[in-house]
Amino acid sequence: MRILFIGDVVGDRGVQMIQTYLPKLKRDLKPQATIVNGENSTPVGRGISRKIYKQLLESGADVVTMGNHTWDNKEIYEFIDDTTKLIRPANYPGKDVPGRSWTKLKVNQATLAVINLQGRVFLPPLDDPFAVADKLVTEIRKETPVIFVDFHGEVTSEKRAIALYLKGRVSAVVGTHTHVQTSDGQIIDHQTAFMTDAGMTGPAAGILGMQPASVIQRFLDQRPARYVVETSEPGIMSGCVIDVNDETGHATKIKPVLIDDAHPYDL
Repeated sequence: MRILFIGDVVGDRGVQMIQTYLPKLKRDLKPQATIVNGENSTPVGRGISRKIYKQLLESGADVVTMGNHTWDNKEIYEFIDDTTKLIRPANYPGKDVPGRSWTKLKVNQATLAVINLQGRVFLPPLDDPFAVADKLVTEIRKETPVIFVDFHGEVTSEKRAIALYLKGRVSAVVGTHTHVQTSDGQIIDHQTAFMTDAGMTGPAAGILGMQPASVIQRFLDQRPARYVVETSEPGIMSGCVIDVNDETGHATKIKPVLIDDAHPYDL
């Protein structure tokens, strides 16, 4: 099974990059499943709307994952319970949390499970992602060994730790949230694919997708600043493609996907 994963879609420019390049990537890379992180995809860079969710699916996403901005656009409450293709972090605390924390899809004769988790270091103190992952993975492996985890976290150590903790029990752990693609794609012990961060999809000219001025000003004076999504050219699209053995669930290959001015699309 080949899985294509695209990192955090940011603002209108990110959605445009998805609409332009995702169909081409699917045509040329021929993934059997495509997963897109959409937690920053509204024009203000926080949350997702019904319209954008549909646009991501229409462009080729099979599953949309979220993160710490899951609830920032209140419209999500109107449709998250009605779909199996939009998932939010599994370790949100409390009972009756809206939406789903994992989903599955049939890929030929195999089944792919997709889990969304959020880290706790320098992020809101959700429930323990390690304990939640333990429980979920144990249950899901009764049905399929092919499991992809989008781990939405701030620090590299936590992302690496969860990958090593789940080694051999999941097919892949790919980090999101920090919006900068890392060059450490690897297969841990010939079992689990790992990349610390898939990177972002959106405006390349800003700072993590935001207009530079307010971000720089906050560094200068350490006062609260209103971040505004960058809308100008150029754009960037980041992610990875992973090959998995359907029978064992072990990953066999991971390769970064990067499209920007320095890396034009040339497949």
